[in-house]
Amino acid sequence: MSDLITAVEVSGALAAAGGLGYAKVRAPRVWWSLVGLPVVRVRFAVTYRATMDVCGLTVQPSRVRAFMVRTVARRSDVLPVPPQVRRVRYSSTGLRVTLRLPAGLEPADVSAASARLRHAWGVYSVAVVESKPGFVELRMTGYDVLRRVRMPRVRKLAGPLVVPVALREDGSAFVRDYRAVPHALTLGANQSGKSMYQRNLIKGLASLDVALVGIDCKRGVEQGRFTSRFSGFATTPDEASGLLDALVGEMESRFDLLSLHQVSDLWDLPASLRPVPLVVLVDEVAELFLTSAKKDEERRDRMVMQMVRLAQMARAVGIYLEVCGQRFGSELGRGATMLRAQLTGRVVHRVNDRQTAEMGLGDISSEAMMAACSIPPDRPGIAVAGDTSGGWSRIRTPEITADDTAAACRKFAHLTPNIAALAPYRPNPSIRVGDFPAFDFTTTLATPRAATE
Repeated sequence: MSDLITAVEVSGALAAAGGLGYAKVRAPRVWWSLVGLPVVRVRFAVTYRATMDVCGLTVQPSRVRAFMVRTVARRSDVLPVPPQVRRVRYSSTGLRVTLRLPAGLEPADVSAASARLRHAWGVYSVAVVESKPGFVELRMTGYDVLRRVRMPRVRKLAGPLVVPVALREDGSAFVRDYRAVPHALTLGANQSGKSMYQRNLIKGLASLDVALVGIDCKRGVEQGRFTSRFSGFATTPDEASGLLDALVGEMESRFDLLSLHQVSDLWDLPASLRPVPLVVLVDEVAELFLTSAKKDEERRDRMVMQMVRLAQMARAVGIYLEVCGQRFGSELGRGATMLRAQLTGRVVHRVNDRQTAEMGLGDISSEAMMAACSIPPDRPGIAVAGDTSGGWSRIRTPEITADDTAAACRKFAHLTPNIAALAPYRPNPSIRVGDFPAFDFTTTLATPRAATE
């Protein structure tokens, strides 16, 4: 009987160990909640002071503190002071620790030691975020949350034009806030996940009270199936030139409206008078710059000038740019660098050359640029997101099919506003992919003749 009990106990222990091993690979959230989090929490509590000391994150105590230790505690040795732990919060992906920095330390000191803290506490990553002056937050993740993207629940969005589009490496949602970052540049090579990022963005925008305008000079192969939600659409450089002229005209009419009511921003107008916000989605920006003949250079210069005007002034009237491309550099032509300087948000996927990453992230952070250059090709969707304020993080967009995005656009097609300036470029919703007859190749082939004729 005792042998049977021993066998059952051993089998139960092996099954539990096997279950935890399976959960670590297939269900990392379960493994982290059951095993990883308790272990890391105990390790953090036991080794916190020693870890901060060896990582150089302690300072000498003040004279008052040293006097109190010597006189009240009756100790001759006064230990260095580490940052004070103010709050510890737990989640299914990691934990967050709020620290109060002592005099003499700054957030950059903690950021420089983030890799050492990660190894000391045995977590996957440690990100340092300055919450307010004198306080920093350590965002620890217990496993690779970007391996299988699972978007967290966003309880309340911060504004009317906020769209969650990706997952950050600290487990939080990466949101696209057009009022905070009006214009953005998204770069990425083929099969890097750039189109997936755009699909998530269009799907999120489809349910909002906003007008969408698409420019896809690849004959509409990327954005063509989403036109049921578009107020304007261009598929050739000639159409794009006319559409950009119409957008500039719409911008000028909105400025006249702001001037009439003596306000400087679209959102200062009463809701009854406020025009609908407008997001311009450019799929491949290089197609607007490149020309094959000298006669097209005048059209190219005009399109670039109109895009630069929109990037410089359109934010105040609720027109926002979302520019995408595989390659972006100064060799595209006159106006490329000027346009890039106006695009505050930057999202860089895997790129084929260092110069593209430098054009996207070089003015943000050298570390961000190196992170973009090291994205492996077998992990599409991973990107480095930042803005010109200097902050950056790794993100990954969830996998979504074009059919899912097209279904969302059809579901919210009734929200598509009619803008008079864009009426000539309004796509016909009755024409969809597959409605065109098959091409008859027999009508174009010459009748074969014998070689002796």
